[in-house]
Amino acid sequence: MFGVIEGTGFEPIDPRFNDCLIGHARVERLWTGARWSEGPVWIAAGRYLLWSDIPNNRILRFDETDGSVSVFRDPSNNSNGQTVDRQGRLVSCEHLARRVTRTELDGSITVIADRYDGKRLNSPNDVVIKSDGSIWFTDPSYGILMDYEGNRADSEIGACHVYRVDPDTGDIAIVADDYMKPNGLAFSPDEKTLYIADTGVTHTEGGPAHIRAHDVSDGGALSGGKVIADCTNGVFDGFRLDRDGRIWSSAGDGVHCLTADGTLIGKIHIPEIVGNVCFGGPKLNRLFICGTTSLYSAYLNVNGISPV
Repeated sequence: MFGVIEGTGFEPIDPRFNDCLIGHARVERLWTGARWSEGPVWIAAGRYLLWSDIPNNRILRFDETDGSVSVFRDPSNNSNGQTVDRQGRLVSCEHLARRVTRTELDGSITVIADRYDGKRLNSPNDVVIKSDGSIWFTDPSYGILMDYEGNRADSEIGACHVYRVDPDTGDIAIVADDYMKPNGLAFSPDEKTLYIADTGVTHTEGGPAHIRAHDVSDGGALSGGKVIADCTNGVFDGFRLDRDGRIWSSAGDGVHCLTADGTLIGKIHIPEIVGNVCFGGPKLNRLFICGTTSLYSAYLNVNGISPV
């Protein structure tokens, strides 16, 4: 867990990255034993982290108070991306059930979205919640392309979109329909920009491996969509922003730190492909990193955005 783990380290590419680092802090490996780690979410009230082990069909729990890891939910419907809403309730994307759900405070499950225009969703991948309570999620086809992370099936919708769930009516609307494989997404600190990753290169030669930035209207419509960064190693999968607007994204060689305009300023090297990240700890200054088989973390001189 402690010391310098082979294959880890911090690589400043731009001097601005040095301001994000703590001189003596190192990458820590907290646990290993997953098949494909994803969907980390910090539960502040309990000081624990939940994350998805998609092929093993379970959600794991890391307790920061004693370092223990246990199974939180098994089976999990091959859960992927997760977040918490303003009431601290867990919101999960489920590949197997092809839906987005909310875990109520009594443990019951509420279905937020499982169909659009009467047709089943593909396999919701990642989800974020805006301060107005609207729920935004991506719906690529990874969970129906094979049986490893869901069930092989044909797409009923026939395309991969980004959706918004209205906080008052529960109506589901397409907000972006020009993505090949929409994946991770996150709002800027002022919520005026929505960043969305497209990982279409995973199944189409020459396909996208980038992050786009959309302007967000007060009514929930998106405009723009300029590509701000192409991934230099693998793909940008899941990502989070800090309070100063920097983007901390998963990549093939670890975590890439980008400025709001997409400039790569530094990397956190991890010795396996990273699927997603999130900020946690009481001060939200600990970056939790889901490597393929393992959970890592690194304390940084930045703070994440509180979901509540």
